[in-house]
Amino acid sequence: MSKTILEILSDRATEAHGRIQSDFKDINPIVGLSRGMRDIGFPADTMTIDCLRTQRRIILILHDEQPGIVSYQFAFRDRDPADNFDAIDFEELTTQKIYDWIADYFSV
Repeated sequence: MSKTILEILSDRATEAHGRIQSDFKDINPIVGLSRGMRDIGFPADTMTIDCLRTQRRIILILHDEQPGIVSYQFAFRDRDPADNFDAIDFEELTTQKIYDWIADYFSV
């Protein structure tokens, strides 16, 4: 059985998370997966990557209607996300890209 897009993205984020923890002692990201949007009628899954120290958040959304695209936003944990999300091709959202985003956005 092949993995879903969400499972592949989760694997990439897990690998990036491990590398971040090894390379940066002051960044300890928290990765969360949610199917809550489905519960309220939206055909999408979300992943958040949070940094408690900086209160920053990276939001990733996988829409069923756009299986090859990931919507994303650099946000803050204590604020509602903006209405506009950027998009990246799923194949471009590699482990290294996630690592770079975490390192760049969560570093102070």
